[in-house]
Amino acid sequence: MGSRIDPDKIKKDFPILKNKMNGKPLIYLDSAATSQKPKIVIDTITDYYENYNANIHRGIYKIAETATERYIESKRKLAGFIGAEKFEEIIYVRNTTEAINLVALTWGASNIKKGDRILISEMEHHSNIVPWQMLAKKKGAIIDYIKMDKNGEGLSDGSFLEQIEKEPKLLAITHVSNVLGSINDVKSMTKIAKKNGATVLVDGAQSVPHMPVNVNEIGCDFFALSGHKMLAPTGIGALYGKMDLLDSMEPLFGGGDMIKNVGFDSYTTNDLPWKFEAGTSNIEGGIALGAAVDYLEKIGMQKVREHEKELTVYALEKLNKIKGLKVFGYGKENIEKRGGVISFSLDKIHPHDVSAVFDSFGIAIRAGHHCAMPLVRGIFKVGALSRMSFYIYNNKRDVDVSIDAINSVKNIFKVK
Repeated sequence: MGSRIDPDKIKKDFPILKNKMNGKPLIYLDSAATSQKPKIVIDTITDYYENYNANIHRGIYKIAETATERYIESKRKLAGFIGAEKFEEIIYVRNTTEAINLVALTWGASNIKKGDRILISEMEHHSNIVPWQMLAKKKGAIIDYIKMDKNGEGLSDGSFLEQIEKEPKLLAITHVSNVLGSINDVKSMTKIAKKNGATVLVDGAQSVPHMPVNVNEIGCDFFALSGHKMLAPTGIGALYGKMDLLDSMEPLFGGGDMIKNVGFDSYTTNDLPWKFEAGTSNIEGGIALGAAVDYLEKIGMQKVREHEKELTVYALEKLNKIKGLKVFGYGKENIEKRGGVISFSLDKIHPHDVSAVFDSFGIAIRAGHHCAMPLVRGIFKVGALSRMSFYIYNNKRDVDVSIDAINSVKNIFKVK
């Protein structure tokens, strides 16, 4: 594709982007919630159901063997994509939320004791807060929070170092904030945490789709991601875990595929990764996730990152000129610390009203607390924010139309 991404060419690969919304060409700026799907991914699902729909690890017949081979191959692709050494380190789940809960309910149940500390941050998605709150309540553990910096743009290094000296049993940290787009230096945080005896889980829901990620270089013990944010279908995600940890953990669910042998009074668990994948899997979802990986690798993840940086800088320059509009997170001068997510508020206009006007322009954005109430309502003291999030199929024209929508909001609500 050359040295740069051509979003206009990429748009043609996404059938939904040929549609109109409210009579206007659809501009999709909510990829932080879920991404759109290229035709190759949609066709992969259709191909599965039309040509080799069968259960995996069961039948000794051609289409069952084909389904099994392609399902395992998708794990190999994803392992390579995130820098895991073996496909056995990849556990398929429904999404990042389930991946984190799996760790809390298995590793956490065995390793977190009364009085142990769990360290998370003030910018976490609910999915990386609530499972630990539930575990702490059950075990009598303590949850500590890494505080935001004084500008509310990223995490405070001082707070992290102060909290890590308390020797938490676990550090569970987001790689990229879904509200601010702030990128945490999870590699250095992992190194420091492990020196202090912590196991490390990284929430990679907002990083894997948008930038190069290598779990071995990061050094984390667990890494969670969602397929639906990286061009794959909903209902498929993955947990990466180090082999020794996964081997030591009890399976969360019991049933078919997670066992080797079953007697009337005992059972033997299966090898990894099947030990954690009880029952019939989301077979087409896993195979389609492999197709999504192929699509992204063909583009190149560094190019994806550079495209989003360019688009984010362009948007920030435009937004910062609008009177009464406040952007949350790092400014363009710190673009290396920021992903393609921009949350903003506009005078005293409710984000739901902003979103409704955007909708009339054919633009899909998010309005709300973005599943991060402690950050949005607790730290920023606002009920909700508007959020634009970019991906490979967005271009500068999408930003320009968004600026027109914001000016329309101001006109409608008579705000100067």
